[in-house]
Amino acid sequence: MSNPTRLPRRAGILAVAVLAVAGLTAGTAAATPANWGGTDVRLIAFNDFHGNLEPPAGSSGRITLSDGKQVEAGGAAYFASHLKALRAQARNSVLLSAGDNVGASPTTSALFHDEPTIEFMNNIGVAASAVGNHELDEGYAELQRMQRGGCHPTDGCQFRDRFRGARFPILAANMTFEKDNRPAALPFTITWAGGLPVGVIGVPLEDLPSVVSAEAIKGLKFGDEVEAINRTANTLDRFGVKAIVVLLHQGDNTEGGGPNDCRTTPGPAREIAQKASAKVDAIFTGHSHQQYVCSINDPAGNPRPVLQGASFGRILSAVDARIDWRTRDIVRSSVKAFNTVVTRDVPEDAKTKALVDEAKAKAAPIANRPIGSITADVTRIGVASGESQLGNLIADSQLEASKVAGAQLALMNPGGVRTDLTFTSSAAGEGNGVVTYGEAYAVQPFGNILQTISLTGAQLKAVLEQQWQQGPAGIVTRVLQPSSTLKYSWSAGAALGNKVSGITVAGQPVDPAAKYRVTVNNFLGGGGDGFTELTKGTELVGGAIDLDAFTGYLGAHPNLAPPATDRITAKP
Repeated sequence: MSNPTRLPRRAGILAVAVLAVAGLTAGTAAATPANWGGTDVRLIAFNDFHGNLEPPAGSSGRITLSDGKQVEAGGAAYFASHLKALRAQARNSVLLSAGDNVGASPTTSALFHDEPTIEFMNNIGVAASAVGNHELDEGYAELQRMQRGGCHPTDGCQFRDRFRGARFPILAANMTFEKDNRPAALPFTITWAGGLPVGVIGVPLEDLPSVVSAEAIKGLKFGDEVEAINRTANTLDRFGVKAIVVLLHQGDNTEGGGPNDCRTTPGPAREIAQKASAKVDAIFTGHSHQQYVCSINDPAGNPRPVLQGASFGRILSAVDARIDWRTRDIVRSSVKAFNTVVTRDVPEDAKTKALVDEAKAKAAPIANRPIGSITADVTRIGVASGESQLGNLIADSQLEASKVAGAQLALMNPGGVRTDLTFTSSAAGEGNGVVTYGEAYAVQPFGNILQTISLTGAQLKAVLEQQWQQGPAGIVTRVLQPSSTLKYSWSAGAALGNKVSGITVAGQPVDPAAKYRVTVNNFLGGGGDGFTELTKGTELVGGAIDLDAFTGYLGAHPNLAPPATDRITAKP
């Protein structure tokens, strides 16, 4: 069977062809007697898998329940077993992903450019996925390769002799080419449940350029999510596809709660859900790595489910619904939404376990190589000031690696710290306290390049002030992780642009007119996460890859203790 997403330029033609089929079957369905009732369907989804084929470790491998207790969760072989159980309970089911299937992945997947993860998703029958921001970490050409298949242009095929690509469409209704506004991916697909069509729309976040390096998305632009959803839903509706679901790679944050609670704070997903077309019946979200099951009224005042399943394959989200044979639409009163934790107390799926074991065996010579040692867990959990042990450690490693370029301080984006460094030995048996290459890679998987730039003291303060930015749903806070040479205070009650005070570098007060050498990665240097002040830096000197700086630092400092989190002082 041909893959409809092989050539993006054919997206429009293929979409019309698919819809024509849907339109033809519309006449048949409309003639079906009303007393036939409807078809029950279970829509199953996950989000932000990030190549976590093996059970994730530390806090990344646990789920908090409503009562505050935690359970171990995740792992592809357990994921597949739970998925089979969910499918067995439903006559018709569809499996979907809200994006970030790949990228920022552990070595078991990342060393092979995430080909094992795509193979896993093919095996479990994913019907469609949204484009997430991490699908574009290595650029548009690599996204196309993930879809079409073929060996990596530089490294070749390292996992298996050939790579088939995704047997499911990777969708982006709001991603176009800058030069001519043509679609850069299919906006939707149609899947079938009990003989009736279900339209699936994929939408990455409009702000994707702020979380991906500028080079990776050169030539692409990302439009308003609501506009893209409404336009695409109208197209599906005109051709007789009435049951519509959105895969939205954007999410809200929460104030705790269990997998099936709705303790979200106002955020972009809720805003989009409140405005998106009433033709959409359910919205699966992602990106924020949170767990929630909410019911949010559409513009017509009818409730519809909006949910997310944490990340790393720890939760499967589901929406049970009936599609009416006469109207071909989902009966909203029939909808039930829930999250299921992927616990590790079930038998592992044999086929998936064999795939994971193959990837582990092929990655082991590199992944299990010891590169350093620690005396206790080094976590990425932020303290009241916003800094974390692991963030500080990474910033220190980047400063040390950049001293040849005259660096006086380093700043690390918190979103680039992907998991904890744990003291307890992994299943590979390297021993307690030993840090392997694979563990370090899981912390710093992006391969960003360090850049040392010159900023005035005034510009440095402006950078630090950009840690608080006005977003559509309120203040967004991203505290940069500082090297040991930088200290300052910030005040929660102060106005935007005037929160930071008492900045010192190497113990000396910062002079607004003096020049300081600052190291950041190329994502931040390009204005990522809204730190546009960093693009004004001068005298840029390129440096090491961030992972190399990190592993080198660990190797040079054996038995490393977690650094203190005393570099930033939070005030009322």
